[in-house]
Amino acid sequence: MTAAQRQTRATSADELCREAYAASCGPVTGVALVAVGGYGRGELAPHSDLDVVLVHDDDVPLGDLGHTLWYPLWDSGRRLDHSVRSMSEMVEAAADLRVALGLLDARHLAGDPGLSLRLRTTMLADWRRQARTRLPDLKALTRKRHEVTGELAHASVPDVKEAEGGLRDAGVLRAIEASWLVDASTPALEAARVMLLDVRDEVQELAGRPSDRIAPEMWGPLAERLDLADAEAAQRHVRSLGRRIGHLSRLAWRRTDAVMDRTTGEKGRRTPALERIAPGIALSRGEVVLDAGTKPADDPTLLLRAAAEAASRDAVLAPSTAARLVRECTELPVPWPAPARDALVRLLASGPGLLPVWETLDEIGGIDTFLPEWEQIRLLPHASTIHRFTVDRHVVETCAEAGSLIRGVRRPDLLLVAALLHDIGKGSLHDHSVAGEPLARKVVTRMGFTDLDAEVVASLVRWHLLLATLATTRDPDDPATTAELLTHVPDGASLELLRALTEADARATSSAAWTSWRESLIDRLVTRAGAALGAEVSHVVALETVPVPDVVRRESGAVSVEITPHEVGATVTVIAADRVGLLADVAGGLAALRVPVKAARAWAQVDSEGEWGVSAWEVPDAYLDPAVVRDRIRRVAEGTQRLPSPPARGVDELPPIVEVRPAASRQSLVLEIRTSDRPGVVHLVLTTLADLGLTVASAHVSTLGPQAVDVFYVQEVGGVRPTEERAATAAHAVRGALEG
Repeated sequence: MTAAQRQTRATSADELCREAYAASCGPVTGVALVAVGGYGRGELAPHSDLDVVLVHDDDVPLGDLGHTLWYPLWDSGRRLDHSVRSMSEMVEAAADLRVALGLLDARHLAGDPGLSLRLRTTMLADWRRQARTRLPDLKALTRKRHEVTGELAHASVPDVKEAEGGLRDAGVLRAIEASWLVDASTPALEAARVMLLDVRDEVQELAGRPSDRIAPEMWGPLAERLDLADAEAAQRHVRSLGRRIGHLSRLAWRRTDAVMDRTTGEKGRRTPALERIAPGIALSRGEVVLDAGTKPADDPTLLLRAAAEAASRDAVLAPSTAARLVRECTELPVPWPAPARDALVRLLASGPGLLPVWETLDEIGGIDTFLPEWEQIRLLPHASTIHRFTVDRHVVETCAEAGSLIRGVRRPDLLLVAALLHDIGKGSLHDHSVAGEPLARKVVTRMGFTDLDAEVVASLVRWHLLLATLATTRDPDDPATTAELLTHVPDGASLELLRALTEADARATSSAAWTSWRESLIDRLVTRAGAALGAEVSHVVALETVPVPDVVRRESGAVSVEITPHEVGATVTVIAADRVGLLADVAGGLAALRVPVKAARAWAQVDSEGEWGVSAWEVPDAYLDPAVVRDRIRRVAEGTQRLPSPPARGVDELPPIVEVRPAASRQSLVLEIRTSDRPGVVHLVLTTLADLGLTVASAHVSTLGPQAVDVFYVQEVGGVRPTEERAATAAHAVRGALEG
């Protein structure tokens, strides 16, 4: 089936309607017969209805014209969906969204062409005038339809018309375009829509009736009709079209929402405002774009960093920006530099923001630039019916589920990468766990992880089904079951990771794959294995006091600032007379400059001139001015610098963990904090401690993907260890500050 054949069917139907109108002696003025909906677009499928309206001016009587017109159409055997309305009744009927959408495609068939033109222009004008009130209703109607029909790209019995990413969504995009609020039409959309029309035609021919659902047994015959290799190729083809239309639909709705939410001041701008959010990256009207003057060829990490920024902010990664980065960025070196690796982990852990950004990367060929192995599982159907998604989407969903579990493992970065790669072996002729192990090791090594980390991830991929299998098919309380598990799990950290990956994989599969019963069996086995290892499975990390380097004071004055650029940013070293609140002031100065802190260490140093507080801050921006940093710190200390508002915890964000480690140090209270990596977190914690009159003898701040892992060695003034009561007060205050 082709567009030409659809047009031939529409032309034949047009002739039939015109003949019927002429035979019924329809007037040439004041009355018109118009086609609407798919027939109005001239896109009749083999079993489509003829959707027509007999419209007339309010002052023109029709008599029995309607009855005499419809009989010859019925006698022809064509399916007919018809109505008779005056112009004023048409305007009233358009209050129904479904009617309004159909009338946007009104096309003259017979009678008064001027009336048909007036109808069309009236409907378009009304739609544009009421767009800001009607589009939210259309969005709600569309979402409700999606909840019922599922996604064309993933449903086991997809509906090529009604499912998310189907022909109905393509029509909705045309309606958004007609509102003049957003440019929702693209060549990619039109190409996908036309190919999906071809699919629908073949489905109806195979079914012999007006059905738009593809039953499992239809994939093979459909492949023959579409000249594709086999049933799997047909599935990939149809699902790829659905994914593309679905992606473009979600993008168009995000942009529509942004336009309707835009502030009054922004509406009048001729050029969009750019807010710099990272080196080379900016935010404009809710979309991540390149900052002015950025040259993609100079930074191979830019694509991943832009994607991570978009996903972590739940913003749109502008497709034009992503496409430019794919074209112009040089290949990532092997092994990857640290910023690329960190950006990938942040991307994978970004929760709701991951899927739309990942889809954008997939659509423009961006994933292939850093993970060419993805092609093997792209749109690959699962053999098991328990899976609700194709393999590639299941993997993305697993990463999203793993992102909610990172607070419970010591290495969240390894958990997220293992989630990304756990099914990478599917599509081969071997057991996917066995085939995936060497692939995972190769990928993780290419990403720049250590050999030990690569072995951990490879082992997780190889045995990611083991824990669930043993817990549900063997007795979890039998020592032999524990022994078999420990044959492949060498330590407590690996057991934590396997437990989290098992849960994420099951939750991403379906609701039936992760029940309270299965969870209880798995936890019993994990508890026994942890006891056998002699290590409690928890998120507590044993920390040792690390010797600190000597830093020579190089400047005179109250505060010395030195900035040392390196390949992934810069180290900002600050030295000043030690006092309560010094670290909080330094963190505040960096926060005032909106400089993100990726890692930090602080310690005290004594020399002949006195006792100094020394801190080293790792930041991504190598172009800071020491004089400006020094000035900001001074102004924060004096209370004259206005600081950004404390970071608010998102509604869906994991709660912070604040723990007291009584055995970690004899001289200090050790506070271990795990929270989402947000601007100003370090300053907030340090300020809270300073307000309690506590000093920080040593600080160890680091970021693992989206999670900040901060450890503070806290003392009373004079170097005394705080009492247990003071420790509890400090932990409670810090937790309260982080929770907002």
